[in-house]
Amino acid sequence: MATATTMTWHEELATLVGDAAPAAAVNSAAGGRGWYGEEDEEGKPEEGWAQQAKGFAQSTAEMLRELGLGVWDVAAQSLAGAEDSELARRLRRPAAAAGKRLSFMNEYLPEDRDPVRCWAVVAAVAFVALLVLGVGSVDDTPTPVEQPKKLYISPPNAKRFQLPDGRHLAYEEKGISADRARFSLIAPHSFLSSRLAGIPGISTSLLEEFGARLVTYDLPGFGESDPHPGRNLNSSALDMLHLADALGVVDKFWVVGYSGGGMHAWSALRYIPDRVAGAAMFAPMANPYDSKMSKDEKRKIWNRWSTKRKLMHILARRFPSLLRLFYHRSFLSGKQGQPESWLSLSLGKKDKTLLEAPMFNAFWEKDVAESVRQADAQPFVEEAVMQVSDWGFSLSDIQMQKKEDQGLFELIMSLFSHTEREWVGFLGPIHIWQGMDDRVVPPSATEFVRRMVPGATVHKLLDEGHFSYFCFCDECHRQIFSTLFGTPQGPIDIVLETSEATTEPAEETMTAYEEEAVEQEQEPTGSA
Repeated sequence: MATATTMTWHEELATLVGDAAPAAAVNSAAGGRGWYGEEDEEGKPEEGWAQQAKGFAQSTAEMLRELGLGVWDVAAQSLAGAEDSELARRLRRPAAAAGKRLSFMNEYLPEDRDPVRCWAVVAAVAFVALLVLGVGSVDDTPTPVEQPKKLYISPPNAKRFQLPDGRHLAYEEKGISADRARFSLIAPHSFLSSRLAGIPGISTSLLEEFGARLVTYDLPGFGESDPHPGRNLNSSALDMLHLADALGVVDKFWVVGYSGGGMHAWSALRYIPDRVAGAAMFAPMANPYDSKMSKDEKRKIWNRWSTKRKLMHILARRFPSLLRLFYHRSFLSGKQGQPESWLSLSLGKKDKTLLEAPMFNAFWEKDVAESVRQADAQPFVEEAVMQVSDWGFSLSDIQMQKKEDQGLFELIMSLFSHTEREWVGFLGPIHIWQGMDDRVVPPSATEFVRRMVPGATVHKLLDEGHFSYFCFCDECHRQIFSTLFGTPQGPIDIVLETSEATTEPAEETMTAYEEEAVEQEQEPTGSA
């Protein structure tokens, strides 16, 4: 009885656990060292975090192993007799084939272990371990994250005109006025852009020096232009034609096609060649699914793209409805972002340097905000689908040799003659500028275009990317205009040319009067 009254709580707890524990507890108490005594702490070194983590991992693994075995036993009992079911019979052969292919992994197991049970437990333990590590790696301390800024969309201020079908098209003019312009250029914009882009950074003084007038417009559904459901590249060319007529462009005009806007420029050369004076193309995008593109050309183009960009093209080709989800999470989210992220671009050195410049960022934010003004994903889906679908024409249709109906004799004679066949289609100048470090539209795409359009002149730009030559480069813009228009002559002098035009009829009138006077003088002489 006395012994019971003198037992400590450690000893009472030990008696509940088992017979061996009280003896250890008693010995510990008799020696003056409690369960948490100071001598124990001095005699045994404190465990570090590595030992604690190791012990925790071992304990967790043992518990998960027992849990996995228990789950396996329950599943085995539940599925007892299911071998003869219809599902089991259908899955037996694929499961056997998969097990045969993975049988080499059984060499890493002990001989007395069932491979099926062991690998199921290993898979379960690995999944839970990764889950624990993922949760444990989360840092509870909040880190300041800079929230993306909201896009600022300015009030509508574009000039618009009405098309024959009732739609309105928004446009913008820069440079010389219509009555004094020597050259008129119309520039359809690329994907995720607007009429505000044009030729980014081009100076008004350069346009005036060459007497040029630059007209840009919003594609249907972009900016302030009305949507056009069911649009195609034929309707795109007609929009340019109506725009030129509405703005008083009497003579032929040049088309400027940059990146994705290149397909709209190609459509003008195909459908309205009589109104186009020439084409200035800058890394024009080609259809990556073009049937006339060789396997090697396709491989070179696709290999230069990022994985996400490849995915976007595949979705546009196969599952276009899924593009809305990506667009609403990126540039239609109402927040600002970077072009390489929103457009899934891989950029070279010069392009990265340009995109980091404050001047480009200011232009980009304003252009994107105008592009997504209507907050509708449909125009962007249409543009993406149009890029990878049948254009309605081939690039080889822009310039092709005239087919002539020849007999057998004429055909044989033409094989031995050196006379060239007549070319038909668009016969004006086509200039293509291509950066050799362009990873958005790789040089291999321009090689394909050059093969399809043999009359095009390609200007290869070493070390230049997709943006670096076309955007915010005064020297580059001057080189471009000098190539297209030669020596700058300035705008047309209306007063001078009007005076010259009125002088010539005056001289002709004086000559008529003189002839009439001579005839009157000769008539009396003859009668006399």
